[in-house]
Amino acid sequence: MINLASRDILHSWGKFIFTGMGLGLLIGVTLVMAGVYRGLVSDGKSLLDNSGADIWVVQQDTLGPYAEPSSLNDDVYRGILGIPGVEQASNITYLTMQVRHHDKDIRVMVVGIAPGMAGKTPGWPPFLVAGRHITRSHYETVVDIATGLQLGDKITLRRNQYTVVGLTRRMVSSGGDPMVFIPLKDAQEAQFLKNNEAIWLDRRKTQANPEFNRPNVPGLLDAVLASKTSNLSVNSVLVTLKAGVDPAQVINTIERWKYLTAYGRAEMEEILVGKMIATSARQIAMFLVILAVVSAAIVAFIIYTLTMDKIREIAVLKLIGTRNFTIAAMIVQQSVVLGIIGFVVGKITSSFSAPYFPKYVLIMPEDSIMGFVAVMIICILASLVAIRMALRVDPAEAVGG
Repeated sequence: MINLASRDILHSWGKFIFTGMGLGLLIGVTLVMAGVYRGLVSDGKSLLDNSGADIWVVQQDTLGPYAEPSSLNDDVYRGILGIPGVEQASNITYLTMQVRHHDKDIRVMVVGIAPGMAGKTPGWPPFLVAGRHITRSHYETVVDIATGLQLGDKITLRRNQYTVVGLTRRMVSSGGDPMVFIPLKDAQEAQFLKNNEAIWLDRRKTQANPEFNRPNVPGLLDAVLASKTSNLSVNSVLVTLKAGVDPAQVINTIERWKYLTAYGRAEMEEILVGKMIATSARQIAMFLVILAVVSAAIVAFIIYTLTMDKIREIAVLKLIGTRNFTIAAMIVQQSVVLGIIGFVVGKITSSFSAPYFPKYVLIMPEDSIMGFVAVMIICILASLVAIRMALRVDPAEAVGG
């Protein structure tokens, strides 16, 4: 039975190899699609890990700072520091934007970090692969290497120019955009400050308002104008806890007395993975189903064609008394060999092509194992059509015209 299958494969090896390669490309795309989903989840978890926070404090009744806008006064962290069990509380801002470098734009997430030090202040990049951390209060930045920037490069954020002083790795947003870290004050200005024309028009409107421009109240107009051009908002407060402290207790205290919303690690992960990535996951799942159906159709077609080409040989086998099980096993073996060739080609293709995708592609070993099992099942099921046709062959065809 094995010899019959192997001899038939060797007889039409060219068709087998080329069909296996085509099937392999489909399998490679399937593995990459699964890797894209894994990459999205990994990016979301990396974002949480790299923040160094145990609790995220955001505007009340929002899912911020990653899922929706959140705005807090930048003095909120002082009250949070007084809560029992809190070790560190640090302001932070997040802004996704295009930054200019020479003649090209780079899409990044700009992160405004509060003064402090790496490893202690939440929000700072936990490690560098080159250069140093930010030491000045303005015009220095640490960037992820995925931006393509090098030490000493200069990028433009809104009105200001920043020099790259440090490089880090795998510091990305939930959407896979590389992070750019700048001082908090600069980030507040970049995120909330209006352009010059808007500021000028706003000043004219304020000066024309008699409520703010009172002759008998000197300094009122200047104070109002200063409040309009300064920014006191942040997107979130990152909180770290002392050892052994229950996060739920601290979260309850913050929400009860500070009138804010706070999330622990598990809740924030659910927001990122369960809400933000859910739509992408469903779309990827649909692609996987379509690719599985197409792969099954290809295998079924080629096995059916090969079986049709040897109808008379199958009739001879039945005439000499070969059991139906042996004939069916021969067809299944051919289908399985085709699946193995396709999986090997697909695995090699996906492994070599994954690093060239714009976003992170993470192909887990368990995904490859599940993919191999799925390919084998698809190939066996796809061979049923050819088996059904082979078992219905009349032995008389062996001696027919």
